[in-house]
Amino acid sequence: MSQQAVVSSRFIDTERIPWVPLSPGFSFKPLRFLRNELGRIQLLRLEPGTIIPRHRHTGEVHGFNLVGQRKLLDTGELVGPGGYVYEPAGNVDSWMAVGTEPVIVHVTAYGAVEYLDERGEVVKRATCLSQFEVYRGWCQKNGIPMLDLQE
Repeated sequence: MSQQAVVSSRFIDTERIPWVPLSPGFSFKPLRFLRNELGRIQLLRLEPGTIIPRHRHTGEVHGFNLVGQRKLLDTGELVGPGGYVYEPAGNVDSWMAVGTEPVIVHVTAYGAVEYLDERGEVVKRATCLSQFEVYRGWCQKNGIPMLDLQE
């Protein structure tokens, strides 16, 4: 008879994870970095009026609005609490926080996010590894213990 590995759930107190700034008005709280740089699970927070620049996804993205309202700038659709947005690989979009409260979105993102300039050229890439390094650097700089968020 072969032995099977014991698999169990793992609780992470998200209050112990800091909001890590990415740019003015935009921060993230990592929840899980998936192995082999497959992707990441995180909370994104945008202050009112903050715009996520035009970007392309190399893998699919699932976004569930928890708090606040965001406007999808390509379609004009408003997504409020409880709204879900699916973005297939290759999708190009931009969105912004609207209203008077911050927007918090639970995001599962596979692959990279490529930020684009006005010509559609990639000016910045965010990957599982780069987001992990941002998290690590911010924790080190601010004397905050890192939680093990890797799969």
